[in-house]
Amino acid sequence: MVKNLSILGSTGSIGTQALEVARILGIRVNALAAGKNVELLFQQFMEFRPRIVSLADEGTAMRFEDYVASSGQVDRKSYELYWGGDGLRMAAVCGESEMALMGLSGAVGLKPVISAIKARKAVALANKEALVMAGNLVMEAANEYGVRIIPVDSEHSAVFQCLEGSSADSVKRITLTASGGPFWGMTAEQLRSVTLEQAVAHPIWNMGRKITIDSATMMNKGLEVIEATWLFGYNHRDVDVLVHPQSIVHSMVHFRDNSVIAQLGQPDMRLPIQYAFTYPKKVEGLCKELNLTEVGALEFFRPDNEKFKCLKLAYEAASAGGTAPAVMNAANEVAVELFLSGRIAFADIPELVGRVMDKRCPLPATSVEGILEEDRAARVAATEIAKEAYERAVAMT
Repeated sequence: MVKNLSILGSTGSIGTQALEVARILGIRVNALAAGKNVELLFQQFMEFRPRIVSLADEGTAMRFEDYVASSGQVDRKSYELYWGGDGLRMAAVCGESEMALMGLSGAVGLKPVISAIKARKAVALANKEALVMAGNLVMEAANEYGVRIIPVDSEHSAVFQCLEGSSADSVKRITLTASGGPFWGMTAEQLRSVTLEQAVAHPIWNMGRKITIDSATMMNKGLEVIEATWLFGYNHRDVDVLVHPQSIVHSMVHFRDNSVIAQLGQPDMRLPIQYAFTYPKKVEGLCKELNLTEVGALEFFRPDNEKFKCLKLAYEAASAGGTAPAVMNAANEVAVELFLSGRIAFADIPELVGRVMDKRCPLPATSVEGILEEDRAARVAATEIAKEAYERAVAMT
């Protein structure tokens, strides 16, 4: 079991639950990295007393300093304060930590993941974008430095567990399950009038706003398909998706002899987080025991790729390879932000992502900087396309 830990994204959904697990298991937290939620980070800092603290920018870091000074309970020399990309790197490579939990959302997680690997830290990976953007580079680095990557996404943790003790050539395919989000069963016409309030109200999982929107569009599952290809070494054509509204079966592995192994559990992210910390052991934890008689029926459906086009776009990006997944991810991050700020409609998200993918020809994914350059170009393209569409709509009114 891990005894010393760094948590990047500590004030987010994954980070706060990781701290719950660390508290119960008695794990020492040596580094905390967050964005701009100074108040919550200060509360976490006062409880866990990490040696390294990182925030989004210098101004936010100075606000944290004010909190510390006002408390009158902390020796300023007892911790190191950083911010921005350098801060994420310092948290990721913290000397005392055996493992870095990557709970950051989005492309910002790529460089810290690489940094942790090169510092020979085990990685508990909840940042799927790192593998979506640069899966070849991340996995090559992990192999070179002998670093273990343990998935924290519930679906990938499930596959990880189902594959234990099995040879790669015994596997026929992997099935990732999807809750379907709040709009499963809606018509295409109904999806055009979805509101922000409806989109952020996930029926099963308690997640951050961005990932909740991705779940609603099914882009989250598309990202997970690409992530699975790199984590487990299978072609994207051998990774399929089933909608499972109950979210009890977290994923399945189909074997050559036509047997299937599935991992079941409560829809509680603390379970895969705990397993990442205690691997290969399973210990008592925070999660409620699963009672299948209370659950009742378990249902499975094929996803509708015409209504939920983001999943289809993800398979297209995986097929194109190179920088195509990074471009898709960047366009999606911009599109989700535009939707969250009320500047585009829910149904515009896949349309915008598809247009950016059409505009950017895939390049070889040979370096982190090259991938990040394509990420930046895709964000510019997405912003420009959305602006042009808005200006046309205004001109027509």
